[in-house]
Order: sequence, then C-alpha cells, then structure tokens
Amino acid sequence: MADIKALIAQMTLEEKAGLCSGADFWHTKAVERLEIPSVMVSDGPHGLRKQAEGGDHLGINDSIVSVCFPAGCATAASFDRALVREMGGTIGNECQAEKVSVVLGPAVNIKRSPLCGRNFEYLSEDPYLAGEMAASYISGVQEKHVGTSIKHFALNNQEHERMSGSSEADERTIREIYLPAFETAVKKSQPKTIMNSYNRINGVFAAENHRLLTEILRDEWGFEGYVVSDWGATNDRVKGMEAGEDLEMPGGNFANDALIVRAVREGRLPESTLDEAVRRILTVVYDYAENVSPDAVFDRERDHAKAVDIAAQCMVLLKNENGVLPLSAHAAGCGNPDGPILFVGEFAEKPRFQGGGSSHINCYQITDALREARKRTDVQYAKGFPADGDVSREEDFAEAEALAKGASRVVVFAGLPDSFESEGYDRSSMKLPACQDALIERLAAVNPNLIVVLHNGSPVEMPWADRVSAILEAYLGGEGSGEAVVRILFGEENPSGKLAETFPLRLEDTPCYLNFPGKGGKVFYREGVFVGYRYYDSRRMEVLFPFGHGLSYTSFRIGAPVLSASDIRDTDTVRVTVEVTNTGTVFGREVVQLYVRDLTGTEIRPDKELKGFAKIALAPGETGTVSMELDKRSFAFYSEEIGDWYAPTGEYEILVGNSSRNIAGTAKLHVTSTNAPRFAVHANTMLGELMQHPETAEILKTTLLSHMALLAPQEKDENGRDQAVSEDMGMAMMRYMPIRALRSFGSLTDENVEEIVAALNRALGN
Repeated sequence: MADIKALIAQMTLEEKAGLCSGADFWHTKAVERLEIPSVMVSDGPHGLRKQAEGGDHLGINDSIVSVCFPAGCATAASFDRALVREMGGTIGNECQAEKVSVVLGPAVNIKRSPLCGRNFEYLSEDPYLAGEMAASYISGVQEKHVGTSIKHFALNNQEHERMSGSSEADERTIREIYLPAFETAVKKSQPKTIMNSYNRINGVFAAENHRLLTEILRDEWGFEGYVVSDWGATNDRVKGMEAGEDLEMPGGNFANDALIVRAVREGRLPESTLDEAVRRILTVVYDYAENVSPDAVFDRERDHAKAVDIAAQCMVLLKNENGVLPLSAHAAGCGNPDGPILFVGEFAEKPRFQGGGSSHINCYQITDALREARKRTDVQYAKGFPADGDVSREEDFAEAEALAKGASRVVVFAGLPDSFESEGYDRSSMKLPACQDALIERLAAVNPNLIVVLHNGSPVEMPWADRVSAILEAYLGGEGSGEAVVRILFGEENPSGKLAETFPLRLEDTPCYLNFPGKGGKVFYREGVFVGYRYYDSRRMEVLFPFGHGLSYTSFRIGAPVLSASDIRDTDTVRVTVEVTNTGTVFGREVVQLYVRDLTGTEIRPDKELKGFAKIALAPGETGTVSMELDKRSFAFYSEEIGDWYAPTGEYEILVGNSSRNIAGTAKLHVTSTNAPRFAVHANTMLGELMQHPETAEILKTTLLSHMALLAPQEKDENGRDQAVSEDMGMAMMRYMPIRALRSFGSLTDENVEEIVAALNRALGN
C-alpha cells in the first residue's frame, strides 16, 4: 500500500483541495508529479452504467453495453443474503474488467410511501431487511477490490423538492427507521464510500450535517471510508468539509477548491481536517489501484444467465387459486381445458424491467415472455393495451376478449409504464393505467383462469384482485425478467420471493398519506416509527398483501421457535432455532421470518418488528433447521431520554412465520436491562410511575396512601357497594395523580412533599 501519510506531506495546499473534488463527471483527480492516479466511479446499483463520454447523472446519455440485474425492489424480495452477495460479486468483477473503482450503490432509503418515484431501486419499508440485503451486496462487490457507495444518507424518501426540502423527523424515528440500514451496512461490510443525500434534515443540509457525517457515521459506527456528495448536492463546500463531506462530485468546480484553500489560509478550516479528507479518499483510491485485476473479463453471456437465475428467485407469487399455476398443470374448472394459452398486454413482448434515471442500464440482451413461452408451447397473443401509456382502444379490447373466451388460461402482462415512476418525480397515485384495470375486469368476466403478471417498482392498487385466479409480482426483474417469468409460469422454477413491502388496499390507507410529499420546503414524518407493516399490523388494518407474503408451488410446515435461553440480560444473545418441513410434492425454498413483540408496555411501539430471517431450500418431505441470533438491538427502542438504545426489563414474544400476518409459532423471553434510564422523582411525578418501580412501590404503599383521602373507606349503599368512589376508581385516579396533588386531596404539606420526594430519590440511589 502506498505511504499515504508521506504523500499528503508532499502535497501542496492546492493539490490537497483539488483532490477533494472530481476531475470530471466520473473521475477523481490525479496528481501526476506524485504519481497519484485518477480512478473512475460509475452509476449502479443493479448493473454497470459506465459512461466514457458525455457524462450525465439522469440516464439520458448512453453507457456501455452492460447486464441489467434485478432492481432493488426485486432483490430485496429474495430475502436471500447469499443470492444478493453473488450478484454483488458479479458486478464487482464487471467493474474490474471495465476499470471502474467504485459502483454507486446500493440505495437503501426506506420506502416510506408507495409514491416515491425512486422506490424501484430502494430495498424495503423495513430497516432490518434493507440493512441485511445492503451488507450482503456490499460484501460481494468489495471482495473484488471495487468500492461501493451506499446511498442516499439520509432521509431521502421522496423526489419532490429532494434537492432542497427538509425532512422533519424526531430522533427516535430517525434512529429506528431511517438510519439502521446504513448502520448495519457500515458495521457488517464497511462500504468504501457513503453518498450523502441532497435534502436537509431538520433544516440542515445532509452535506453539512456534522452530527450525521461525523458524530454518528464515524464516531459511533466506525465508518472508515470517505463521504461523497450526491451529484450536485454540495451547498457550502467549506461547511461540508467541516461536517465530514470529503469528495464533491461532479468535478470541474475549481471555485469550490479555491474556497477550501482560502478557508485554510484564513484559519477558518483546520488543515488537519483537509488532510484527513485527503487520507480517506486516497485510501480508497489505492485499495483499488493496487488491486486491479488485469485478467478480469466481463462475460456478458454468462452474467446475463446469472441475471435470469437471480430474477426467478426474486419474483413473488401473490395469489394462486384452483391450481391455475403452473401453466404446465391442468386448468381446473376451465370451460375449455384443451384451449390455447393466451398472453395479453404489450408488456409480454416489451417488458418493463428497470427504472428510469441514473440507474438506467444499456442492456446486453432483453428477453420477453412471449418469445420465451413460444419456445415451450403454442401461445396466442393479443396486445390489449400498450406498454408505454394509458390508451384504450375498443378493437384491441374486443380482440383480447374474444380470444380469452376460448383459452384455457389467460395471462395478462400489466404494470407501470416507464413514465409512471422514475427518478426525479413522485407518482401521483397507486393506480395502474386505467386501460389495464378495465381490460382485466372484462377478461375476468369471460375466463375464470385469469393470471396477472405485474411489472412495477412499487405497490399498485388492484381493484380486480378478488376476480382473478393468480397474481405474480415480477417487479423490475432486469433484462432477463421475461425468461424468468416464463420459468415460474410453467413451473420450471418454484417461486420463493416474499414482499419486502406491504401492498395496501388504497393510497389513503398509507401511514404518511396526510404528510407526503409535504409543502413549503418541509415534509413532516409525523407517523414516526409506524412505517409500513409496523403501522398496518398495529392498527389491525386490512391490507391487500402483507409484508413478507409470498406463495409457493409446494407447502411448508414451520415449527415453533426453540430458544437457547428463556431469561437473558441485554448484554447476552439468544439463539432461535426453527424446524421447517417441505410438506408438498416439489422442491422449494421457504423464508422463515422472525418478529419480536415488546410486552413490557414501557414505550409505545409497533405490534411487532422483523429481527431475523433465513431462507432454506428443501426437497419434498425433507426437514431442515434454520437458526437466528438475537441481541440487545433486537429488543431495544431508541430512548431519547438516555440517548441510547434501551431494551426495557420484562417479557418479549418471539414470533416466527412466513409473513407478518402468518405466524406459525411463538415463544416468550425475559430480558433484564443493564442501562435503564435514570428515574428521578420530583413533585410532578405521577403515582402510577412510582408503582412501576420496586424501589418506590413499597414507599408508595406504606407512606403516601395513608395520606390519600380519596382512598379512605366510603359510605356503602344498601347492597354494600361504595356510593361515591370505589376502590378501583380510586386506584385509577391515583395512577395519574402527581405527588404534589396530595396537598389538595390528602393531608400533605409542602414540607411533606419535599421529604417524600427526597426519600424516594434516596431509594432509587439518586
């Protein structure tokens, strides 16, 4: 490794400042006299969007021919760490072959609303799942000595006003929902770079947020790499460097380099801060430059085949009634079982498989479902509706309807056109194009064996869901999605994906409906920690399809969780093992999901939260075991009072199943806290609070209650019942009564209150 400290010592102030901005759109600067190389970065994360010339960050100009893998919305649905790591390793090898040092991804911002225009490349509404998938991808890429740039740090959950708006959220919400995916990735996989977001956070630009970029990211989590701006996200360059933003992109802004030089010379920016930024940048540059693989080959044919295999394991079978799928089986209840299979919808021959904007890949080979299906059997086709808009033509509808009447099964390829979701703007509704909904309704009326395949990057409303027999969520499955869909439709691949997000019945049901996308430069995260299934499950709300849901062509039995201990301290870990049996007739994969429910009642928390998952492959009749480990964070919430994670002493329920709404077994666990918040008593402390602490409960019983006139024996009626205040009523009233109130309702004086408060604090060790 180059002696970076020695290199920095030889650099001029201008050279150091210059290294902290790019040479152009995609390259870092070189310092030729010191033989410091320039390296290239490239957009990702589901493929290599390398641009040699005419660089842009919006997917407008063409890039090299590359392989488009499934987007984040799909890969997260795999719930498969090993699969995502393999995909990352493949992309890392492509980067080596194409001389790219850093791929810009993964994107892990939480899917707060289904309307976010960039949801297709984000992973999940759940921070635990997003973090685990991101860490796996990063490990896969970086084992090839190619860096990643996890993005967008942080609270970038919409496109509306994304370059200037302020995400307004409390500390607990930020810590529990919007930071953990980044935290997990840093602690497990150490991404070489982190990309800060455009937006403000509680009024402060992410690029200038010292608490975010230095205190949390580096001091708390131990991040070792450099922070790079999103392209054009830098506001005040000197403030950004002071906060911890190291590299400004894109390059060419020599004015900002000059501002850094001036700030150092005027004593407003310590040169040591600049030196540290340069050290971090050069460490990543040389990690790549000294590990270039000259023999790396970008085998597009091989990688395309991998993209197909990965896509097939990401798709989610949402519904399958009467065994209508797979297509290779008999069509139960069909009026014409010997009739042909009919494909409807232009997506069948022009699939939508990736999103628009900076992640748009110039694809090597695109497979379509119609051509792939015709390799297997005779398939009729009706266009029905276009793939690129919302156009209803009666002649197209009538043709599809007539063919559907004689078909054994009808497969409608529906979804969102490119123009409906993209980087740069948010969706205005959760609806599919009206032409698609209308035709699906008409076809369902003439053929009971109707199957809908969806191509979309985020949930859609399905007003026809109860009138179709099967629904396959293909998401944006990459360039091989057409072949992958056909493999699943014909039973060559058993679907094993699970939803990484809830599909609500309608937009109005979403937790942030009244607060998205905000106005006047601010968006308020008033739903707090109740995002996605945390909200729907806590409200016991009906949803279209729950988080974690996904069907298979086989069946599984998930056993009860077995714990390695039933009583632990929060400094311990507990191992949970679960037996799984394939009770069906074909090979398949099941995802065991582990949720934790807090029964302590200490804080308002979601009904349950995902804290573990494991995917297992089993042959028919085979039984296997999965194991997951839980630690303090599995039980903790972020306490703003103590500024730390806190797992209250008490009972927790461990739930295992294959969706947040399908729990197969539970177990109880007692956790003892070692860092409980300090409880200090004062005159306004409620008596109910004192009841909850063993140290103060006895004093409350022996000292305070004797002063409470409200609990004195009441006059009885003719049936022996209290006429005014019963004992239960008195206890309820007492629970919310502050100590000072006993001056009015009891016999305490001000001096008595002071003495009792002091005695209670002594009992607590204060």
